[in-house]
Amino acid sequence: MSNPDDLGLRATRRELLAGALAGAAAFSLPRATYAADFHRVTHGAFDITVVSDGFITLPAEVLLPDATPEERQPILARLGGDATGAPVQANIPLIRHGNDLILIDNGSGMNFQPSAGKLAANLKTLDIEPEAITKVIFTHAHPDHSGATTTADGKLLYPNAQYFVSETEWNFWTDKDYETHMPSALHGFARGAQRDLFAVKDRLTLVKAGQEILPGMQVIETSGHTPGHISFELAGDGSLLITGDACTNDVIFFEHPGWHFGFDTDPETALKNRRMLLDRAASEKIKLLGYHWSYPGVGYAERRDSAYRFVKV
Repeated sequence: MSNPDDLGLRATRRELLAGALAGAAAFSLPRATYAADFHRVTHGAFDITVVSDGFITLPAEVLLPDATPEERQPILARLGGDATGAPVQANIPLIRHGNDLILIDNGSGMNFQPSAGKLAANLKTLDIEPEAITKVIFTHAHPDHSGATTTADGKLLYPNAQYFVSETEWNFWTDKDYETHMPSALHGFARGAQRDLFAVKDRLTLVKAGQEILPGMQVIETSGHTPGHISFELAGDGSLLITGDACTNDVIFFEHPGWHFGFDTDPETALKNRRMLLDRAASEKIKLLGYHWSYPGVGYAERRDSAYRFVKV
């Protein structure tokens, strides 16, 4: 596995996150990201509503570590940012399937940036209380994906839900000797992951690639961003892939699939799996739903020379 300390960034992850937090207030996104209007799509037996958790701001060194300064500037501007970084949205699928009401990830809560953590409030605009959620399925255990597991007083925000995470993700983050086994840049992530995963240990199911969580919802292995990152393939008229952070941005990594992302734990594996995902999606015309893509993050990958273009539905 590649060492995260070898990413070639000019700052540590802690410094980058601090900069991202400080810069978050400098950006604003359209009201739609706070979900006055929700994007809904039906796919087979799945009724999906994309609900926003708000947005987070990431430094340029994280979003574009491989880009030259000349390459960075126009891309950051397209994302609504400036030379220091840019905002990226957080799109959370709320899925109805039979009697289940499912969240794929639960967002930041109060554990990342103040511009995020909007999911629970946005669910209430749909008349959905936290008690109604029956399943929370994690793509991975980074704080902007699992940080809303508990409230400020340590209680479960979604108290009636079953929880799911990959076995590899659980094994990696819950290592009791993480301070010895992981580089220091990951210690904060490990503490957050342990906070979230241990809180639901008694109602947590560990899954592997190829398993079905529900009829027609299959776990897809997309490691690299984290060692146990998973995506989900939904059966219907064709497939729909819920990608999580397997492809972190619909502008940068579609147009530059050979570039790395600064917060990938294993950068080369992440790059390989991202290319495989985009190639398959373009070849088979598979519908995609991405977490940090422009709202609602639903569309297709279209080949453009040796790269891709994201085509919104």
